Amino acid sequence: MPPTLRLAFALSMGAAVSLGITRFAYALLLPPMRDDLGWSYALAGGMNTANAVGYLVGALVTPALMRRFGVSRLLVVGAVLASLFMAGSGFVTAAPALLLQRLLAGIASAWVFVAGGLMAARLGEADASRGGLLLGIYYGGTGFGILASALLVPQVLQAAAGEPHGWAWAWWALATASGVATVLLAWAGRALPDRPAPAPAAAAPGAPVALRRFGWALAGYGFFGIGYIGYMTFVIALLREQGASAGFVTLFYALLGIACIASSRLWAGLLDRYRGGQPQALLNGLLGVATLLPVLSASAPVALVSGLLFGGVFLSVVASTTALVRHNLPSSRWAQGISVFTIVFAFGQIVGPTITGWISDGPGGLARGLVGSAIALWLGAVLASRQHALEPA
Repeated sequence: MPPTLRLAFALSMGAAVSLGITRFAYALLLPPMRDDLGWSYALAGGMNTANAVGYLVGALVTPALMRRFGVSRLLVVGAVLASLFMAGSGFVTAAPALLLQRLLAGIASAWVFVAGGLMAARLGEADASRGGLLLGIYYGGTGFGILASALLVPQVLQAAAGEPHGWAWAWWALATASGVATVLLAWAGRALPDRPAPAPAAAAPGAPVALRRFGWALAGYGFFGIGYIGYMTFVIALLREQGASAGFVTLFYALLGIACIASSRLWAGLLDRYRGGQPQALLNGLLGVATLLPVLSASAPVALVSGLLFGGVFLSVVASTTALVRHNLPSSRWAQGISVFTIVFAFGQIVGPTITGWISDGPGGLARGLVGSAIALWLGAVLASRQHALEPA
């Protein structure tokens, strides 16, 4: 295996920690926590909203922290802190304390995700022929975290069924898995030469204007954040309401994670070929279809198709924005561009879980909430389709 591919897979543990485990594993824990603690769907969604608020705060300060401490150091420190904050979620039951833990984990996960994305983009610069594939591998690493969560959480919940607040053991198992992934991240950080992110003064004149010209893609990405997080937060709860067994939930979530991993190869050519918003538009449209499928039918095959399609697409939307930045901006401004998209993404994720939960508490339940998520994704597709490549100055 070429060295760049080995490094890309090691870096992908950053996406596994920051998204696959820190954020998305909560979908498996939401039903038992909600039953045990008596939450409404709005409060249950608010847990991921708190995580997204932390993610936004983390994304806002990431460029300054990368300049101060270096990209690879921030990557590893963020992963260690995310693991510790996840472990902390197993020691408390009060909603305010759990919201704080989710907030702090979100801050740390943003450091990991943005720093890892920048390092993956630089890796693609060193191996331009595989640029799209290397980015896809990094973001597809979220699938490793989802797969690990699918294999860990149901088994731990079953083993701890007789314990008070047995879901706490699942948080501790996830924190342990995150710690193992951090070891691989530390190796990747040592193997890649660290270049500090450029200070704002180093940006080319007119930089703010260029970033405003990404407006359609940024707007589409915001609606993607609203729509995709609604599915990832509540789809397991919907399946359980429809009578899915614990074994089927494990199968569904594991297949979703495997599809995430495979997506790095599936969409690499698309990300390399187009310099505008076409990839984001196509992928958002497909996600809307995947989100609606379990609402239209409660059958097991339809649910599995939904999970496979969603897992095979959603991280490539994230990769498409990094590819857009890489295609249209000089490398000295990649950190700035990735951070701006990450901030917009975070705003969408702040709104998405609480709105979906609020809709789900009303008539129509979770099914109506996911319809709203699908509509948000299709709006994102329309907006992204209007994004053109930036013309050279």
